[in-house]
Amino acid sequence: MDTVYLHTPIGSLEIKGTKEGLASVHFLNSEEETSTKIPTTLQKTVEQLQEYFLGTRTEFNLKLNPEGTDFQKKVWQKLQEITFSKTVSYQTIANRLGNPKVIRAAASANGKNPISIIIPCHRVIGKDGSLTGYAGGLHRKKWLLEHESPVKQQSLF
Repeated sequence: MDTVYLHTPIGSLEIKGTKEGLASVHFLNSEEETSTKIPTTLQKTVEQLQEYFLGTRTEFNLKLNPEGTDFQKKVWQKLQEITFSKTVSYQTIANRLGNPKVIRAAASANGKNPISIIIPCHRVIGKDGSLTGYAGGLHRKKWLLEHESPVKQQSLF
């Protein structure tokens, strides 16, 4: 398994993958410098994440290989269908899976997403519009949603 680190405006990411695809993208609680040697297996991932943070990329085109149950993988597939700059509720995800009663299971699978940002679990919010749990921390979820927002807030001062 190849591993690299990428410094971003909201903390360091640990990125892991193999020739079979990207396995994980996780925020770290410590600061790491961007890896200077990027394995071929992770070059596109690093490039596309850098473009995302620069604001020049709205979609990812990467081979993904997350580990999870069949149900988790179905949820993660639904997450990938959420358009850039849009949000949906956990209930919407359950409905899209064809069973409104699986809301808790869908929320749990969302929280176990191993590929942050690229599988956009940060775009799932509470039914009332509230920012609910995010493995990377709510401050990062808020930043990601603001980063993707088509309406940029200007400071008056």
